[in-house]
Amino acid sequence: MNFRTFTQRIQRMAIALSLVLVATSVLAAPATYRLHVDGLACPFCAYGIEKKLNAIEGVELLETNIKEGTVIVTMKDGAALDKATAKKAVKEAGFTLNGFERVAPGDGQRDGAHKQ
Repeated sequence: MNFRTFTQRIQRMAIALSLVLVATSVLAAPATYRLHVDGLACPFCAYGIEKKLNAIEGVELLETNIKEGTVIVTMKDGAALDKATAKKAVKEAGFTLNGFERVAPGDGQRDGAHKQ
């Protein structure tokens, strides 16, 4: 094997390793959900719903957007949120869950969001 062949093999292995690392980081991203909630009207509403959602085991971050009527729930690694659990917490806070969807990491809301 000459030097050029050896260098090409090293480059290919480095590219393959990079792709594996990127794929692993994407797959290991925490689960994130968008809840559409009827009745969110003020910061006090946001506090009430965040209190109930934070009580769910595995919740890492909440972002409430009063204007949009949505709450982005980011779970800890390995944790998941099901619709029934989300619906129960939203109902206990005095609101109605009108939509539940899993979103891609980083596809949450930023503008106008209240972070908890």
